Amino acid sequence: MLIDLEYRNSIISYYDQTRLDYRILWFSKKSRSVHFGYYDKEVISHDDALLNLNKVMASQSGVKDGDIILDAGCGQGASSLWLAKNFNVQVTGITLVPHQVKKAQREMRKNHLEHRVSFSEQDYNDTNFKDESFSLIWACESMCHARDKIDFYKEAYRLLKPGGRLVCADYFRAQRPLHEDGEKLLHDWLDGWSIKDIDSSVENKENAEKCGFTDFKIENITEFTRPSLKHLHSMASKLWRFGQFLKKIGLRNNINHGNHYGSIKQFEALENKLWYYGLLTIKKT
Repeated sequence: MLIDLEYRNSIISYYDQTRLDYRILWFSKKSRSVHFGYYDKEVISHDDALLNLNKVMASQSGVKDGDIILDAGCGQGASSLWLAKNFNVQVTGITLVPHQVKKAQREMRKNHLEHRVSFSEQDYNDTNFKDESFSLIWACESMCHARDKIDFYKEAYRLLKPGGRLVCADYFRAQRPLHEDGEKLLHDWLDGWSIKDIDSSVENKENAEKCGFTDFKIENITEFTRPSLKHLHSMASKLWRFGQFLKKIGLRNNINHGNHYGSIKQFEALENKLWYYGLLTIKKT
C-alpha cells in the first residue's frame, strides 16, 4: 500500500536526517546506541547507562550461549555487537535504514565479529528468514515504529523456534484513549520521531496473545530510564532557540526540527503520565 511505503520512507528519512544529531549529542565512546540508558546503583554515567540497558534486557530474557538472536530494528548495531561480545551467540541485525547497515557492518569488521554477527536491510514485519530461525528476538526501542503492532508480533511468532523468547524495551501509552490535550501532546512527540502511534500494555498483550504468545510480562522501568529521558529533554530545551535560528537560516530542515521538538515533548508527555518506559517479555510455547 502507498501509505505503508510513505511511512517506511519517513522512518528512513528520519534516521538519515538526524544521524548527525545522534552522533554529536548521544553516541558514547563505548557505544553507538540510539536507545535510552538504564541507571541503577552501579551506573552513574551516560556511557555506562546505554550499555546497562543491554545487560538488563539480556538478564530479563535469559540470553545464553548458543542462542540464535534476531536484533529487530538494530540501528547501527550496538546491541548486536554487545551481545556477540558478551555471549557465545549468533546475532542477525536488521534495519530499514541503509546507512545504518553500512555503519553496523563497519563496526562488526572493526571488532572482528564477522563469524558471529551479520546485518541486512529488512523490514521486521516482513523478513526473508525461514520459519523458526531464531531462539530469541531482541527489540530495543524499535517496535514503536511498527504501524500496526500486531504485524510485528505475527512475524516474531513465525520466526521463533518453539520455546523461543521475545524481549522488547520500548514506549507504552498509559491508556487509550487519552483526553484530547493528552493525545495532542503525545503525538507532538511521536510525530517528530516518525512514530505513527504507541500501544498500551493491554493492547500489546491482546495482540501478542492473538498471535499465540504466552507468559506476557511487562515491567514499568521508567524510574531507571528517567535520568536518560530527562538528559535528552534538558539538552533539547537548552538548544531550542539555537535550533530555531538554524531552521530560520536554512541549516536545519523540517525533520531535524521535528526531532528536536519531539525530544522536548517526550519528557513533557512523560511528566503528564501519558506514557511510560517498559520492558516486555513473552514466549512461544
